[in-house]
Amino acid sequence: MTTKLDIHEILKRLPHRYPFLLVDRVLELEKGVRIKAVKNVTINEPFFPGHFPHRPVMPGVLMLEALAQAAAILSFETAGQLPDEKTVYYFAGIDGARFKRPVEPGDQLVMEVNLLRAKAGIYKYAARASVDGELAVEAELMCATRRLP
Repeated sequence: MTTKLDIHEILKRLPHRYPFLLVDRVLELEKGVRIKAVKNVTINEPFFPGHFPHRPVMPGVLMLEALAQAAAILSFETAGQLPDEKTVYYFAGIDGARFKRPVEPGDQLVMEVNLLRAKAGIYKYAARASVDGELAVEAELMCATRRLP
């Protein structure tokens, strides 16, 4: 069964907020398997004035962060829990990151993340994002959930 989530449901599942919330909608989610989500990229993004003023491009590290946020939603749904103020979700590793095309204002970044492995709060994913069906970024991500004391 696939699940869809709007921004209100995403806000319940991620601790991130503007300007660092990078998932606008979940189109498909299969617990323990995969997630497909979108980030609508607008000229109003706070990073565009400096990256780059003459040709705005979404920074690659933020594309990876958007993928990690989608992965976090999948992780929390898979574990059957909602994060609280004592839950943190960290990057533990990024392997094989490749950037294939720039992402610019007006683009819709479609993110697809597949769970490869989960054990003891550590998750490994195959992640990719595309614009208009054209691959923009791909990587293997490793993330960990931890409880703060």
